[in-house]
Amino acid sequence: MKPDLKSLENCFRLDQKVAIVTGGGGILGRQFCSGLAQFGAIVCICDINIEAAQKVSTEIEQQFGLKSHPYLLDVSNEESAESVIDDIERRFGSIDILHNNAATKSSSLEKFFAKVETYDPETWHEVMSVNVTGMFNMAKAVGKKMVNQEQGGCVVQTSSIYGILAPDQRIYSGSRYMGTEINTPAVYSVSKAAVVGLTNYLSTYWADKKIRVNTLTPGGVSSGQNDVFAQKYSQRVPLGRMAEAHEMVGALIFLASPAASYITGQNLVVDGGLGVW
Repeated sequence: MKPDLKSLENCFRLDQKVAIVTGGGGILGRQFCSGLAQFGAIVCICDINIEAAQKVSTEIEQQFGLKSHPYLLDVSNEESAESVIDDIERRFGSIDILHNNAATKSSSLEKFFAKVETYDPETWHEVMSVNVTGMFNMAKAVGKKMVNQEQGGCVVQTSSIYGILAPDQRIYSGSRYMGTEINTPAVYSVSKAAVVGLTNYLSTYWADKKIRVNTLTPGGVSSGQNDVFAQKYSQRVPLGRMAEAHEMVGALIFLASPAASYITGQNLVVDGGLGVW
């Protein structure tokens, strides 16, 4: 039997699917929101910075003539998560896609990048409250809705290459981010590793409810690091460079779309080949 080429062409479409993106005002988040909108989704842009979410919404409308919906959301607060999800369900009738994407570098870059031996417990808990507890809060709130939907749903959770690989400490000498001396702190690696574990658990827990759960793991994305870091990091990557934020979008569209209808519990790594070495 010949393949239905029209059907194959449309298998990436997300027309009228209600998609929630947490951290939607961020460097990756704004790209994810734009991509989902372009493929037909009704995008709910959720961020703790409502001005950033509104800006992304305006950009999408100006660039593509598409309407999206900004929401103020603190993923670390269970009540905030429940309230926003309830509002979105009341407004649109269902929730088809959750992109669990929000993450934090804490309120202090200096404390975030501190050495293991002197790491502040409050900073540790602050990061974990967003990167791990926030992921669970959103998955829990959306999962309550999706389990009662005949069509189920899709959850994609953003991890990091340093959630599955240890950072090479040698590349950080002379490396800076937004003017601050940097490294990859343990709290970041641990929190992002937890994302993969949560995905694995939920993918089997909700499988009988037609809810697919997968991880998207970006490699290093160019986002304000100095040239020293970019050069050292790029030398570790087979493709020889850092990623651009827009290069993560295709992976999200694939995982969220009918093209991935038989894919769950997987970790799609977009790292330029770093993990191969």
